[in-house]
Amino acid sequence: MGSKTKKVGAAGRFGAGYGTNVRKNLNAIEVLQRKRQKSPFCPSGYAVRIAPGIWKCEKTGKIFAGPAYHLNSKK
Repeated sequence: MGSKTKKVGAAGRFGAGYGTNVRKNLNAIEVLQRKRQKSPFCPSGYAVRIAPGIWKCEKTGKIFAGPAYHLNSKK
């Protein structure tokens, strides 16, 4: 049996019943939220997502609230 994650990455855990567009959109969001992002507290540091809307600056150790998926989101 082949791997389910070849085309859609982490969204391969969902079966065909969800549809390809839903899985592609989910994968795009998950890839974005797991990236290192610039911290608002120090220009040389970066922030990682702990939970939806909760972020931590890896350099200073500050935990802060922000957007759910990406710190530079438009909404």
